[in-house]
Amino acid sequence: MKKSHGPAFRAAQLDLAKCPVCRGRAVIKSVFYELSCVQCNASGWVTAETGEVLPLEVLVTQLSIRLQAAEHQIAQFNCFKPAGANAQYNENNRRGPGATNYTGD
Repeated sequence: MKKSHGPAFRAAQLDLAKCPVCRGRAVIKSVFYELSCVQCNASGWVTAETGEVLPLEVLVTQLSIRLQAAEHQIAQFNCFKPAGANAQYNENNRRGPGATNYTGD
């Protein structure tokens, strides 16, 4: 392990796992009502290696990192443009009456 002074330049992404007690739901079903899970601080996430609860400051950072990665992945999937006949069928070609879309059907 390298010696370092001060905080890390970037926050490292930790491996998270669903809480085994509440199965990631953050609540435990009681007889009459649902209680907050005390094993995971009602978050549904614990560390994957040890199964320990994360402090709230670390948990917020880790969930934010995961959310940003998921949004980036969704943005990559949304930039996919269909090609070929499907793209031509759905675009407005202004060949119909009143410059509407004419598909030839």
